[in-house]
Amino acid sequence: MNASNVPVRPVQRVVIVHGYEASPDANWFPWLQGALEAEGIAVAVVPLPAPDSPDAAAWEDAVSTALGVPDATTVVVAHSLGVVTALRVLAALSEPWELGGLVLVAGFTEPLEALPELDGFLASDVDVERVATSIGERTVICSDTDPFVPPAASGDLARRLGARLQVHQGAGHFMTEDGVTRLPALLDVIRAH
Repeated sequence: MNASNVPVRPVQRVVIVHGYEASPDANWFPWLQGALEAEGIAVAVVPLPAPDSPDAAAWEDAVSTALGVPDATTVVVAHSLGVVTALRVLAALSEPWELGGLVLVAGFTEPLEALPELDGFLASDVDVERVATSIGERTVICSDTDPFVPPAASGDLARRLGARLQVHQGAGHFMTEDGVTRLPALLDVIRAH
């Protein structure tokens, strides 16, 4: 077997950021962690403080601590409100920095009509366009049946990031209640980085 047939596995570390009213052991996070660790990839699923009444600064501190200094072998995966948090942490990094990949599931940055209780958390936007210049691969995954995050909001985020957009049929908000406890397409995106 020659070198060109050897699979390249540049991803060495994945940081997973959950969302509002979730935890590291909810939804598809344990499945993804297990699948990645089985491939020898280090995984950190960030436990965010008070997920039912999130404080932006506390969430950003937790993600910043888990992420540390990213590099080309690091991929950040975030879901829902964790997307905004991850983007803010990246925007606060001292330049120059590099991140191998960013995969945002049910991502958005603006207030949501379905969740007005999060308006305070979402009061300030993120300079997504600037953040994108330091990130290698960028993918946004959304569902056409998300009751909280309109597909247009995820589409707008993908456009601002210059990211690929994957629209999944009938996946709701990608939660256990929607029947989503595994997300093979997400694993494929990470493996492709």
